[in-house]
Amino acid sequence: MSVSYQLPDGASMEFEQPASAFEIAGRISKKLAKQALAAKANGNLIDVYLPIDDGATVEIITRETDEALELIRHDAAHVMAEAVQELFPDTQVTIGPTIANGFYYDFHRDTPFTPDDLKTIEKRMQDIVRRNEEIRREVWDRDEAVAFFLEKGEEFKAEIIRELPADQEVSLYRQGDFIDLCRGPHLPSTSKLGDGFKLTKVAGAYWRGDANNAQLQRIYGTAWRDKKELNAHLKQLEEAEKRDHRKLAREMGLFHIQQEAVGSMFWHPKGWRMRQNLENYIRGKMEKGGYQEVSTPQMMDRILWEQSGHWDKYGEDMFTVCTHDHKEMAVKPMNCPGHVQIFKQGITSYRDLPIRLGEFTTLFRNEAHGALHGLMRARSFSQDDAHIFCTEEQVNEETAGFIKMLREVYEDFGFDSFRIKFSDRPDNRAGSDETWDKAEGALRSAVESLGLECELNPGEGAFYGPKLEFVLRDAIGRDWQCGTLQVDFVLPDRLDAEYVAEDGSRQRPVMLHRAV
Repeated sequence: MSVSYQLPDGASMEFEQPASAFEIAGRISKKLAKQALAAKANGNLIDVYLPIDDGATVEIITRETDEALELIRHDAAHVMAEAVQELFPDTQVTIGPTIANGFYYDFHRDTPFTPDDLKTIEKRMQDIVRRNEEIRREVWDRDEAVAFFLEKGEEFKAEIIRELPADQEVSLYRQGDFIDLCRGPHLPSTSKLGDGFKLTKVAGAYWRGDANNAQLQRIYGTAWRDKKELNAHLKQLEEAEKRDHRKLAREMGLFHIQQEAVGSMFWHPKGWRMRQNLENYIRGKMEKGGYQEVSTPQMMDRILWEQSGHWDKYGEDMFTVCTHDHKEMAVKPMNCPGHVQIFKQGITSYRDLPIRLGEFTTLFRNEAHGALHGLMRARSFSQDDAHIFCTEEQVNEETAGFIKMLREVYEDFGFDSFRIKFSDRPDNRAGSDETWDKAEGALRSAVESLGLECELNPGEGAFYGPKLEFVLRDAIGRDWQCGTLQVDFVLPDRLDAEYVAEDGSRQRPVMLHRAV
């Protein structure tokens, strides 16, 4: 009995038994078989040598395919880990994911890695590429895998395997003498990695991101399809360094950051005047748009944050203090619960809606040290934080009004265009699926009514609602997520916000969270 496969161009191909992507590519042309790095079977990425089920639609992944960079960076992390263990045998490997433009791997080692070590590791990586080691997937028994890594002294890998779900198979990838835990897929051999990679820096990290756990060393690298792409990226990094706002701020005397207040700015007179001018500019835009400026307390009782849902979803990222009467207070990371408290004062009629409340206060978030990046990611910051309380029927109009304001602001600062991402429900969220269906539907309807094009950003919504993210591109081609608009049916319900509808009934307002 033969098996058949569908190709992207609509053609079909038959084999006497299940074939691999490599065999399918070889049937098309020898050149394609040589170029094949992996494949998609019914949309799922798989290794190029694995047999594929009958009836699948198969797409061959080559170096020019969009998915190739993810594979290249994934393999670069494994090749780096192999190089490190060859050069420094007592080093334990932990995890090594891909990231934007590159990869990293966390290592446990008593002696710090030096810049010279990075050069040596990179050279060994080049040697491993030249060895052309086959990369193959193996499925192991869970207990055998744990015992194997423990015998090698790899306590972190053994811990990960122990904690895998009972129904998840343990897949390991072998290249030469190096074996690592991984779901895959991978390139067929180390030679396919090529020469478009470079190690960039070493930083500190903690096992599982917890400062109470073992301290690790994180080696970062960047990887591309070839040397030309790598050099273009390195050139962009040089240009970015020249334009680094932290460097320019020091040189121009605008603000500085120091160790005693990591993640917060010491604003100098010229910088503070500039910030005040920007704040007054956006304040004028908001006044013109019908916003009323308010101010809410910097610290509020834990009870309010529990009621809003922030404590469960966001508690670890909040700064807290304990009062003399043993109350736990949280320094606010956002203004939304406070704005709901203002909305709830007195009786609000449907005739009063929409109500737009804005605030310029400083917010505080306990961001991880490694995530901090000057003004772009800070532990204390200020923004044009505002919330619109409206009816479901007013969501489209309010969305249009906000985007009009946002467009005007961006154009005033020289940004003639922006991209929009639609971020839908995350796994960790508040509210029922029915509520989320309603919120996502309302935001989608607003976007469609405005004729806007959006990219789907799956699972990246806020815990209380879906959002639009507005992305700007800077002078050297980097993307920055700036403005946001979030539709929230959850928080008004949790904090008991209501208005009197036209028929006299009590209804929950829709809450729009927005910032330019």
